[in-house]
Amino acid sequence: SRIQGVHNWWRSFSIPLSEGTYKDEYHLNHITRDIIIIIILIRPSTEQRSGSVIHRGKMLFWVLALLILCGFLWNYKGQLKITDITDKYIFITGCDTGFGNLAARTFDKKGFRVIAACLTESGSTALKEETSERLHTVLLDVTDPESVKRTAQWVKNQAGKKGLWGLINNAGVLGVLAPTDWLTVEDYREPIEVNLFGLISVTLNMLPLVKKARGRVINVSSIGGRIAFSGGGYAPSKYAVEAFNDSLRRDMKAFDVHVACIEPGLFKTDLSDPVKTTERKLTIWKRLSPDIKQQYGEGYIEKSLDKLKGTTSFVNMDLSLVVECMDHALTSLFPETHYAAGKDARTFWIPLSHMPAVLQDFLLLKQKVELANPKAV
Repeated sequence: SRIQGVHNWWRSFSIPLSEGTYKDEYHLNHITRDIIIIIILIRPSTEQRSGSVIHRGKMLFWVLALLILCGFLWNYKGQLKITDITDKYIFITGCDTGFGNLAARTFDKKGFRVIAACLTESGSTALKEETSERLHTVLLDVTDPESVKRTAQWVKNQAGKKGLWGLINNAGVLGVLAPTDWLTVEDYREPIEVNLFGLISVTLNMLPLVKKARGRVINVSSIGGRIAFSGGGYAPSKYAVEAFNDSLRRDMKAFDVHVACIEPGLFKTDLSDPVKTTERKLTIWKRLSPDIKQQYGEGYIEKSLDKLKGTTSFVNMDLSLVVECMDHALTSLFPETHYAAGKDARTFWIPLSHMPAVLQDFLLLKQKVELANPKAV
């Protein structure tokens, strides 16, 4: 009926043609008619169009409902926790101050059997005074292989057949943060020895105990492992920690050992004490050649400090943000592989690490001090 209606309509509006004349127009007339018929047949009727709109609306509704459900399930999954934590041993390095100290006190209150490794006797004594009798401390220098082996054997004797549920590699140093051409190989050595080789040494010695418990390994890296914000050995050591963490995570899958990496942003700790950082820079400045001093200018360090004062809003004061990540990695039934700790890490550093190098350079170089005479080479 729709085709017949189109034919009748076409007859009333078609161009009058004489037989044998205007043949091109005749063919064009019929072609145009055929095209209009096809369009009308393909184009849905008003009822069909309204039905299609309703159908699309229903589809959109169910898609939104599915997304909300997935979000709910994802959030619910992250809240599921392990049970019976009172019989689980965890070993934490770098417990004298900072993240490690707060983590040891927090997990002790939760009921874990915490073994806290401290570098100094004073740090160990202070921690014991603030915790329960369940917590044990041990003196450990992660750069000393014999110290690491003795500690691993002591932990094995303590944990027994239960093994080690959690290993938190937290010990680390900042080292010297300075322009690369100020430094020597020795300036790179300390942060790489502590942050990388110390972490690997502790992990390899404790790994049999973690495998026995089918537990968790948590490596504290840094946003410095995602983007190098300064010269020195800190960023290279943390980049290497990220690589070690990734390979370890894949290797431990078969043993039901979960490996997580925590990437804190800028936090106010003894590690990042601006006074100590400045003292190290001044010590290096004194040994620089006259040529380099001329290139950078005598007021370079002071100007750098003034630049840093403008970034204080980026510094996180609440250390519990990192400990909360440790807690989730230790106790969640579905722990994550990477945790970004701190507002600056989530909103600036981690997104910046995914951006093109030209944009990274532009934003980071804005925080650099202009050199006095870079052409004086």
